[in-house]
Amino acid sequence: MGGGEVARYMSRHGGKDVRRAVLVSSVVPFMLKTADNPDGTDQSVFEDMTHGMKEDRAKFFAGFFKDFYGVSLLGNSVSAELVEASCNTAMQASLKATLACAASFATTDFRGDLIAFKVPTLIIHGADDQTVPIDAAGRAAAKGIKDATLIEYAGAPHGLLATHKSLITDDLLDFIGR
Repeated sequence: MGGGEVARYMSRHGGKDVRRAVLVSSVVPFMLKTADNPDGTDQSVFEDMTHGMKEDRAKFFAGFFKDFYGVSLLGNSVSAELVEASCNTAMQASLKATLACAASFATTDFRGDLIAFKVPTLIIHGADDQTVPIDAAGRAAAKGIKDATLIEYAGAPHGLLATHKSLITDDLLDFIGR
């Protein structure tokens, strides 16, 4: 979570005091597949997530975080301890809050907020992100934000801050230095 908060800040406050923006693996602009968002994720995926969380949250999160960090992808291994720590953190939230976050993640439409980005914006997204697919998010945001630069990490999952730390650091420093 975070990209939506950036988008709403930009639109509600006119980007006050913001000189550059960065979206990393963000859900912006809109995740849900609809008639006017054909690259979105089908509602059934979100329904399955909700069912999994209600049925057995611990089991759901164990599988979710493996996808989140791309554990099954070659070259994107993170430690079992990191996956376990992520699951433990997620389990500390209430079920009600978790379900509300998932619903927000799935259905909040930020497309109208994109025009408020009036600063250079860097978008970084994993091309193999199974949590927030790049077509509905990173690529769509790059098309909708004037002066946006999209950097796609080939073969990368959603959890880039853990799997691609050095690369993100380099790309951020380069962007800030421009």
